[in-house]
Amino acid sequence: MYDYIKGTVTKITASYIVVETFGIGYKINVANPYSFSDSMQQEVLLPLHQVIRDDAHVLYGFHNEDEKSVFLNLLSVSGIGPTTALAIIAADDNDGLVAAIDTGDIRYLMKFPKIGKKTAQQMVLDLAGKFVDVKSDDSKSTKMKETNNMELDEAMEALLALGYKANELNKIRAFFEGTSDSAESYIKSSLKMLMK
Repeated sequence: MYDYIKGTVTKITASYIVVETFGIGYKINVANPYSFSDSMQQEVLLPLHQVIRDDAHVLYGFHNEDEKSVFLNLLSVSGIGPTTALAIIAADDNDGLVAAIDTGDIRYLMKFPKIGKKTAQQMVLDLAGKFVDVKSDDSKSTKMKETNNMELDEAMEALLALGYKANELNKIRAFFEGTSDSAESYIKSSLKMLMK
């Protein structure tokens, strides 16, 4: 498994760049290939992630370790593959992405390519609180979000009174967004999720 590559950028296309090192040109998929225009014919050091498939070995490159970390975290979510993760990074909005995940902002997450409601909910459940190196607006995650679902609001208030944190409950609330159930059922389901 490759960790990084140090070499010269010799080619830039719409979806990948080529980095030459020791006479070999490596095709590397990156989020914004043209962001490397200033590095053309210059030496770069790119963090890498290798994906091995039945039909190909694919290299993904990043500007820095933080970008690579975001990519790897996105890959851990069911329903998000390398192409989708790279498209999310290409939006160049890591702060907004992290804040949306930590606060359970499903609508914001659905603006990214190929991200539907179910995948956005899964992103919140799997990744909230995991982006420790990328700054986000902590003030957003300390408040309980409110919806027009009175039963869900009641359940979340009850769990808050039991000592669960608002940012934890916002993740749960995001998962149940658009559903209809009794407060008691929401509480039972939420407790099962919180115990995992």
